[in-house]
Amino acid sequence: MSNDDDSKVKASILGRDLGSIPCFRSSFLNGIGGGIATGLTYFLFTSKVKQACNTAVLSFAGITLSYWVYCRYSWSQNKFNVTMLKTAMKEQVAREGTDTDLQLSRPQDKS
Repeated sequence: MSNDDDSKVKASILGRDLGSIPCFRSSFLNGIGGGIATGLTYFLFTSKVKQACNTAVLSFAGITLSYWVYCRYSWSQNKFNVTMLKTAMKEQVAREGTDTDLQLSRPQDKS
């Protein structure tokens, strides 16, 4: 009777599980794929092994860092929007059925 959590390999740096960091996995997978593709393409066109390896490593670092920044920015925007929505929903529940709610739901006559 083994649990699925026990069979998974946990990688950690300074005591923090890397799988729990948002955008970590996708950033590194995109960086690795892009680095390999860039290095192989460079090697196919130039046949220079050392420069192809350098290009692969530099493109890996650039792609990983760029995707990390983009993903974390999107994640933080999404987290902020969810927090604002939760706050608005709590306020709506608190206002529901009160005079304030009735005033907001009725259209105002401007004449």
